[in-house]
Amino acid sequence: MLLTVNEVAEILRVHYRTAYRLVTGGKIRAIRIGNQWRVPEESLTAFIEEGWKDSVPQKRRKPPSGPQQLKLPIDKE
Repeated sequence: MLLTVNEVAEILRVHYRTAYRLVTGGKIRAIRIGNQWRVPEESLTAFIEEGWKDSVPQKRRKPPSGPQQLKLPIDKE
C-alpha cells in the first residue's frame, strides 16, 4: 500500500513539512509519481524500526544520599 506524505505525517504525528523533509531528504524511502510523493508502507515501517534501534537509554542519576545541605542567601554590606 502506498501512503501520501499527509498520511505519513498523521501516522508519525508530526507536521506535514517534517514528513516532507524526511521523504525528500531520503530518511524515508519513497516513490515520486508525477509531482507527488508516495511512501510504501514497508518503508515507513523500516524507518520506525531503525529509530528504535538508534535510541540510547539515558542513564538515571542516583538521588543524593544523606541530608541535603541548603545554602542561605547572605546579605553583603
